[in-house]
Amino acid sequence: PSQPMMMGQMAAKPEQVDDKLKPVCAHGVDVMSIGFMVDAQTPMIWRGPMVQSAIVQMLRDVDWSGVDLLIVDMPPGTGDAQLTMAQKIPLAGAIIVSTPQDVALIDARKGLNMFRQTAVPVLGIIENMSQFVCPHCGTASDIFGHGGAQHAADEMGVPFLGAIPLDLATRMAGDAGTPIVASDTDGKAAHIYADIAARMMAALQTASRPAPKISMVD
Repeated sequence: PSQPMMMGQMAAKPEQVDDKLKPVCAHGVDVMSIGFMVDAQTPMIWRGPMVQSAIVQMLRDVDWSGVDLLIVDMPPGTGDAQLTMAQKIPLAGAIIVSTPQDVALIDARKGLNMFRQTAVPVLGIIENMSQFVCPHCGTASDIFGHGGAQHAADEMGVPFLGAIPLDLATRMAGDAGTPIVASDTDGKAAHIYADIAARMMAALQTASRPAPKISMVD
């Protein structure tokens, strides 16, 4: 629901063409969000079946033709949203995003194992809010810890895709509706995102869905 704000499209309304919704284009990216359908102040109080229906509609009833990659931003956990995606959609892979502290990594490990159990390739782990560098003195502070996600990636045998710092400019750019990779293309934060994207693309080239296990019963 935060995508319209972060992409600078709070007033946009998707157009319907031939029974399909056209994604909203922002900064060269086609975007679709439930935030375009409901008032920004309306809470999404949905039970499991409603979540499943909304996800299927977002995929089936939106015109995604011509899109190179379809990236679905999901809430943390192993609930109905994740299970619906894993069971109903032929996913090319999943990426786990976690902050470095042990409490957050508990859920990250559960999510990773869920995708493994549903035969979805795990492309890697990203560490978010990895470090905060003071813009005044340059001192690095590990507010949420540092390196925890990389340790978890090594422990679970998946690639570590990179670490994203806790960065004031990135937060301001998101609130302003102009992502940091668009507002400061040559900046350090933008390069971090670009490097992670490159590693993700490389992981996609080698990812393959494992064959289902078949048990023979006499």
